[in-house]
Amino acid sequence: MTRVRYFAAAAEAAGTGEEERGERSLLALRTAVVAEHPALADILPRCAVLVDGVRTDGDIALDDAELIDVLPPFAGG
Repeated sequence: MTRVRYFAAAAEAAGTGEEERGERSLLALRTAVVAEHPALADILPRCAVLVDGVRTDGDIALDDAELIDVLPPFAGG
């Protein structure tokens, strides 16, 4: 199982700050979380996704992943 943490607007859209997931690829994870949390459909494409601390785009295997962070764009400065 992989722990997924949602931050800020992503947590609000998911209705949780954290959950355990069993998907085997990042694409499968994205598809599953949007199916379970439809409000993520608008924000997830704009989010940075870190897999074990490394920003990841596209699809990768999650076989050994322990932690995924979903970070929406932040404003400020």
